[in-house]
Amino acid sequence: MEELSAALAAGVGLAGPCSPAAPHPRLAAYKPRGGHGQAERRQRLLRIQRERRLDYVNHARRLAEDDWAGVESEDEDREGEDAEEEAMDVDAGKKLPKRYANQLMLSEWLVDVPSDLEQEWVVVVCPVGKRALVVASRGTTAAYTKSGFCVNRFPSLLPGGNRHNSTGDKVYSILDCIYNEAKQTYYILDVMCWRGHPVYDCQTDFRFFWLSSKIQEEEGLGEKSRINPYKFVGLQNFPCSSDSLCELLATDFPFEVDGLLFYHKQTHYTPGSTPLVGWLRPYMVPEILGLAVPPTALTAKPDYARQQLQQIIESKRSKKLAGEQGHPSGREAARNGHYELEHLSTPQPEKSPGGRDGAVSQMES
Repeated sequence: MEELSAALAAGVGLAGPCSPAAPHPRLAAYKPRGGHGQAERRQRLLRIQRERRLDYVNHARRLAEDDWAGVESEDEDREGEDAEEEAMDVDAGKKLPKRYANQLMLSEWLVDVPSDLEQEWVVVVCPVGKRALVVASRGTTAAYTKSGFCVNRFPSLLPGGNRHNSTGDKVYSILDCIYNEAKQTYYILDVMCWRGHPVYDCQTDFRFFWLSSKIQEEEGLGEKSRINPYKFVGLQNFPCSSDSLCELLATDFPFEVDGLLFYHKQTHYTPGSTPLVGWLRPYMVPEILGLAVPPTALTAKPDYARQQLQQIIESKRSKKLAGEQGHPSGREAARNGHYELEHLSTPQPEKSPGGRDGAVSQMES
């Protein structure tokens, strides 16, 4: 794996008693070009989200009621002002997506390690499963794929999710979840709206605090019952210190771990791929973050590890260069993040073809 270090972004080792590994002397070889590196990109997106004023109240209502009347005319009114913003930064996106496709905030591979990772980021350990947009409204609960297909409807104890707790049109909830079929459980990753109160434009630390406190108020949400046939369980977030990361990698979780999501504390919930949310498989953490951790089940490298990391790095490099040179495919990749994580579920090694093709399926599944 050492030869891959030459292609990694300038990594930042985390200080602490977990014996940070000395960075490889060639780590700096994969640096952003043209003066617009990943750090500048993250700061630019934070500034843009603070300045933008999107109508999240109506957006949440439309998702809850499936009412998109008048959206086309609103889009036409904004086309002029959006064009200038899009030219400045394609990552910001022009407007909120229509209907149920592309509503989830997706991650990018965290190979460009932020210098403020320990101070300004938190990490969530994610179970194996499929990402789902969950909308509880008007007495029913619906689960949608990232592409906007409704794959399940059922009652739940989420506010607005069954006919007994849906007292009016204003009681609805919108959640970002990971669905694990084996456990019949929706693990709640993030919250966009709770009981009619949208929190899209709130920072990560507030959304996570709000979500944790609200889940505790809903009795029976984490248990299966006739009125709640699927469990809803909140996922915890942890500091990104070396001590915390080492402890997480040595923890025996009550679910099969797929990977780690790193959230910038100040980011709003923004549909689409963003560098303000990073993703790593557990075995990548010591290599990418420069941590020397004791061998654990989570850090054991799978057979496809070398190909997977190489494919990730090559894809990010080629798409970044294409975007900086103004190539249309590069701009499109920057906007839709298709070369990044599509959803969190990672196929088991025995189900994936070996070699190079297997690595690609791991990265883009």
